[in-house]
Amino acid sequence: MEEELKCPVCGSLFKDPILLPCSHNVCLACARNITVQTPDGETPVQSRASGSSDYDYLDMDKMSLYSETDSGYGSYTPCQLKSPNGVRVFPPANHHRHCSLTCPLCHRSVSLDERGLRGFPRNRLLEAIVTRYQQNRAASAAAASSSSSVKCQLCDRNPVDAAVMCEQCDVFYCNACQQRCHPSRGPLAKHRLVPPRNQAAGGGAASGGGGGGQQPPATARKPATCLDHEAENFSMYCYSCKAPVCMKCLEEGKHNKHDVKPLAVMWKQHKCALSQALNGVSDKAKDAKEFLVQLKNMLQQIQENGVEFEACLVAQCDSLIEALTRQKAKLLTKVTKEKEYKLKVVRDQITHCTMKLRQTTGMMEYCLEVLKENDPSGFLQISDALIKRVISSQDQWVKGALEPKVGPEFDLTLNTDSLLQTILMLDFLESGPTVPAAPLLQLEKCCTRNNSATLAWRVIAPPSNPIEGYILELDDGNGGQYREVYVGKETVCTVDGLHFNSSYNARVKAYNGIGVGPYSKTVVLKTSDVAWFTFDPSTAHRDIVLTNENQTVSCNSYDDRVVLGTAAFSKGTHYWEVAIDRYDNHPDPAFGVARINTMKDMMLGKDDKAWAMYVDNNRSWFMHNNSHTNRAEGGITKGSTVGVLLDLTKHTLTFFINKEQHGPTAFESLDGVFVPAVSLNRNVQVTLLTGLEVPKNTKQ
Repeated sequence: MEEELKCPVCGSLFKDPILLPCSHNVCLACARNITVQTPDGETPVQSRASGSSDYDYLDMDKMSLYSETDSGYGSYTPCQLKSPNGVRVFPPANHHRHCSLTCPLCHRSVSLDERGLRGFPRNRLLEAIVTRYQQNRAASAAAASSSSSVKCQLCDRNPVDAAVMCEQCDVFYCNACQQRCHPSRGPLAKHRLVPPRNQAAGGGAASGGGGGGQQPPATARKPATCLDHEAENFSMYCYSCKAPVCMKCLEEGKHNKHDVKPLAVMWKQHKCALSQALNGVSDKAKDAKEFLVQLKNMLQQIQENGVEFEACLVAQCDSLIEALTRQKAKLLTKVTKEKEYKLKVVRDQITHCTMKLRQTTGMMEYCLEVLKENDPSGFLQISDALIKRVISSQDQWVKGALEPKVGPEFDLTLNTDSLLQTILMLDFLESGPTVPAAPLLQLEKCCTRNNSATLAWRVIAPPSNPIEGYILELDDGNGGQYREVYVGKETVCTVDGLHFNSSYNARVKAYNGIGVGPYSKTVVLKTSDVAWFTFDPSTAHRDIVLTNENQTVSCNSYDDRVVLGTAAFSKGTHYWEVAIDRYDNHPDPAFGVARINTMKDMMLGKDDKAWAMYVDNNRSWFMHNNSHTNRAEGGITKGSTVGVLLDLTKHTLTFFINKEQHGPTAFESLDGVFVPAVSLNRNVQVTLLTGLEVPKNTKQ
């Protein structure tokens, strides 16, 4: 609100404001400063387009000596008289002077009558609001200064009271921080250091006597009086002149033909009109605030999207550079191989030619020496053989023997013009929709737990070409073929039922109405070395009771009931144990593995989908498809542990009691997917123990 209470000329709070015909306000002293003189009989020049005057100048009252449609700026200096040096001077004092005033906001000019500035009404309402605003501000400052002292803004811990404030930096300093951070030298020497504001305010209050900092009571305002009849209060309102009038003005007949209404009635009407207008403005202000919030959110979104897009652009360019670097290395390898081949051929040819030349030269020198001999019989003894050698040596230098086998030029041509042109034309696509870009895997969110893998990704898609979904693919854990494990719109996916102690390659691609985009980079996820799992309540028989976070199982029935584990195994070696918590009346619980669809209402191993060992307090049997084999002595009691070793590398199943192997290998040729399984009745309670190391030595 403070901006509404400042004079447009001096920029300070209004002091003795007067109301101009254009409904703007200026201080009385400022109005004197912007009043200019005009020649006799002239009216201010209108610099803006204006219509005709609403009233005849001669018929207007003294409050309406100008047209409300006048606009423009008029600034006049009388020019009839000039000094000898050409400087304009004012007319003599006895000439009647006409003055005008131009509004500093709308630049509408108005001529002043003989009353001058006294002809403008004083805005007492604005004056009262300014006074009340100053009192409230002073009271707030006094309350703030008395409630707490200003602390140093640079102290790291336990800030002390500030000693000075820099007017340029607008920072409060204690003495130590001021010496350290704001020395009175160098570029800071011209800064002005003053006492903190609250101390200055406190000092002023203390010097004021026993007032205790209280503000003086506001004085009651006097009723506004008529400008022409200072003893008369305003009681009526002239609707035509848009001004309050007194009864004497009406008696004098100045407003006979005007629409005059009681002041109180017009006051209430205008208050209602202002309130209604304020309601509309308030709604617009609320909309503007919401719009500002939207724009600020858009700033944040633009910033985030800009960072993501820059990262995507850098990644794309880096991938191009990386691909070009790889191809460069391949081409350099080819050039190196070609160079080494040529060098080897030439070196071999040099060696061979040097050796033959040495032989030929030696033979030639020998023949020359033979020709020097004068013994005919001796010459003829060796001449035939020597002639044959010379001819044979000449035959060695056949056509092509003295020609290089390779040339110095490289028969490799690299045409980069089209690629360079493509790079130079690389730009953002703006026409037509395209397939989505490759998603970016968020490695900080990708993780594995037990035999489950969670992957997260994101991709930047323009609003005009939204993404319809994603396709997540994993290999088989052995570097084999990829397979689809998820198709949907989510950007986070957890894949369960993976192999333990395996490394999976994962990749994702996006698709829209245009087609399927490229794959993301591949991420490698390694599952847990050992299995951590619990009993599965979703597949257990209804008589099964699970407690201890699904690690302890009991039964409500005297008949055997089956419960399965939450893990499934199809490869690797896995070992877990079951601790006997309660064992009454010598029952025979069964432990082993099963298919997910095994029967749940009978002893484990009685159907062809389970492989188990059932055991009582004295002996045990292996059972599959209701076939009992390999009876072994030794049983279980309370506190015993039964171990199950599933080795899918050897495709065998072996059992242990109290850490010792119980009997031979129970089952062989196991293949497929198996889940841990237990069957028991109400006389037994067991607890599952997982994440155990595999026993080292087993016997067949």
